[in-house]
Amino acid sequence: MKILLIASHGQVGFQLHRSLACLGEVIATNRTSLDLTEADKVVDFIRQLKPDLIVNAGAYTAVDKAETEQMLAHQVNAVAPRLLAQLAKELDIALVHYSTDYVFDGHKNGAWNEQDIPAPLNYYGQSKLEGEQAVIDSGCKYLIFRVSWVYDRRGHIADATAHIIVQSKLIPDFWEKHSGIFHMSAAGKTSWKTFADKIFELAAQEGMKVPVVNAIPTSAYPTKAQRLLNSCMDNSKLFNTFGVQLPDWQSSLQWVMRTDERHD
Repeated sequence: MKILLIASHGQVGFQLHRSLACLGEVIATNRTSLDLTEADKVVDFIRQLKPDLIVNAGAYTAVDKAETEQMLAHQVNAVAPRLLAQLAKELDIALVHYSTDYVFDGHKNGAWNEQDIPAPLNYYGQSKLEGEQAVIDSGCKYLIFRVSWVYDRRGHIADATAHIIVQSKLIPDFWEKHSGIFHMSAAGKTSWKTFADKIFELAAQEGMKVPVVNAIPTSAYPTKAQRLLNSCMDNSKLFNTFGVQLPDWQSSLQWVMRTDERHD
């Protein structure tokens, strides 16, 4: 299996390179070797390579800067996925693409599911939503994974993706049955305050001196781009379809902080 991994030097892409390696030949690109804003080069590269699968981990993720760099954010988050999806359709291969919780407005009481109607609060979210729709409209075989609060250097998102790709090789008519959007995030819910408290709690257990964290309302920390007040996502579709469930955020955080970095 020949897998084209786009943006292998990013936070998700770096771990995908490791996780996908056991599935076949991984051709990993970065911004230097394959710039998503250079459409002609992208087309030529993919047509010549003829991969069996495209995994697109590329994205413009500077949420606040996207408010003033809208053209660049649109090019990377909306135009590039459209092009990749069109090429996937042309070559009759599948596309795995990553999106975000920022497609929602954060006003729901409860976890967001795939049937909820997107309503982005900022341009980053809008550009990612346009990318989603472009992939869907292309008619290609695809999986869109909406992720949130990405911090784990140890690659749970990447491992889950690899597990699902393995299933695509084993299940007849996999792409016809399962092409769609899936939420993929750590189980459970928390706030940034509780998340920070847990980090310092674990650090204190290792003998580190830690500060006291004081909570503030979102309104007291103004940013150029408006943020979601509730970004908790319902991952039940992912589990019911593929049997995949990411660990709860507490376990993931503890594992990340207590794993010896020398073993990376």
